[in-house]
Parts: sequence; C-alpha cells; structure tokens
Amino acid sequence: MSRLPLDQVDAFVTAARLRNLTRAAEAMHLTVSALSHRMRLLEERLGHRLLARGPRGVELTPEGQRLFDAVAGPLDTIEHALRRATLRNDHTVTLSLIPSMATAWLVPRLPAFLAQHPELGLNLQSSTHVVDFEREPVDLALRLGGGRWPGVQSEFLFHEWITPVASPDLIKRHGKAAPDQLGRLPLLGDPANRWKDWFGHFGGQPPARYVAQFDDTETLHQAAAQGVGVALARWTLAEPLVKAGRLVALTKKRLQADFAHYLVYPERSLSHPGFQKVRTWLLEQAGVPG
Repeated sequence: MSRLPLDQVDAFVTAARLRNLTRAAEAMHLTVSALSHRMRLLEERLGHRLLARGPRGVELTPEGQRLFDAVAGPLDTIEHALRRATLRNDHTVTLSLIPSMATAWLVPRLPAFLAQHPELGLNLQSSTHVVDFEREPVDLALRLGGGRWPGVQSEFLFHEWITPVASPDLIKRHGKAAPDQLGRLPLLGDPANRWKDWFGHFGGQPPARYVAQFDDTETLHQAAAQGVGVALARWTLAEPLVKAGRLVALTKKRLQADFAHYLVYPERSLSHPGFQKVRTWLLEQAGVPG
C-alpha cells in the first residue's frame, strides 16, 4: 500500500473531532464535497467505513475510532513542529493584547517607539482570547490577571486601579459626591460588581438598583461618557477619556484592583532579536526600573 496522503488523514481527523462535515469543511477552508471526496479516498484505501451519519452529524465507526486514536496525536505533533519550523522574521515582533488596552494604552505610545526603532515592525493582534504560545506565532502578550500562567514567563508591569468617573454634563445635573455618598447618584453596574468593594472600603451604601448594568468594561466607560451614569472605571482605560474632557474623576481616591497588568512570553522569544527591544520599551512605558 502506498503512503496515505496527509490531506486525507487531516480531513478525517478534523471531521472526527467536530462530528460535523459542514463545520469540518469550514475549518479546513474546503467545500463539503471536497472534504467528502478526501474521506471517500481514504476509506477506499483502507477498505472500510470510518464515519457514519448519525442523528446529530457523523459518528466514528469502530474502525474509525481505532484510526483516530492512532493518528490524531501524531498529526498534532507534526502540525506543532511545522509551526515552530516556520521561518521567523527577525524584524517583526508579534504582540497580543485585548482591544481596549491597545486603544487606550499602547497605540498612543506607538509613534515614539516606531520613530526610535524604524527597522522593527510591530504586529499587533487585538483579541479577547488568551493566546496559546504553543500553537500561535505570537512573541509576547499583555495580560491582566494574577501573574501566574503555566508554561510562560511573566513580568509585572503595573497595578490596575478603579475610581468613579462621570461626564461633565452629569456632574452639572447632579453635582459631585464624597466617596461614601456616591450611592445617591445614578450608578452604572460593572462586570465584576466592584461597587461592593468600593463601598466596603470607603463606606456608604450602594443604591437599591443601578440605572444600567454592563458586562463589558469599554462599553461601561462609553456609557459614562455619554452621561448615562457614574461608572467605577478601570483607570488605565478611562484616563484617555479624562484627558480628552469626556469624563471627570469624581475623587482622587482609588481602589487597587485584585489583578494587575503583566508582560507574558514563552522562552523561545528570548532568542528573537527584536523581542528584547519591545520588551525593554514596554517595561519603560510601564515605569518598571531597568
């Protein structure tokens, strides 16, 4: 028997994992007919069925299950090896971070960095998902959390602080209030219900109900800028809006959040010529001593 083409094996493993030919074809950027053709060729080579149609898609036959158990792991190993062997561009560094941090903190600082390092390209990947350094060609990331993630190195950048902010128009209508009297103002509920921490630390009582509740921090800040209510803002993200005059900090008091910003990277990045330049710059921007 001749060697089995990897494209047929890959089609089988993808279909077996997703248990749906349409979604498997989309994942491989194929038409369903093209995927089915590869499956038929593989089944003809082996002489038995590998997948059978079920009530919720496709299911593995006993022969298909045995083949999947034997080839799925090695196929993942091959894919991983090929990703790592991909030619690296030493003049481009790929940085992953959430969109709100890119807009509020990183992008305003970029012109100075690019002027300082015209020979270096910075590839920004804005996404809310946690990057998988083993599978994605990313050199470093900015993360928000406790500072410990398996399989990567992390360096502290800066703490996150929360403080109440409101639009100038809302302040004109309702006036300011002391930190322990904010409950009398129209408050916006935040994703983590940090108003409870605020009142627990500075005193006072939260309102019986929030005028609106948000599950996204950036939308929360924008709602406050539109005068909907007072937001307990993440200062890193709210500071640009304050500088632009769209928001006003109601007090100088701030509460340290139970998470912080970190620079995270895999060990392989240490050999990247451009990585150290970006790393040093990010630490400088965060005020971390060299």
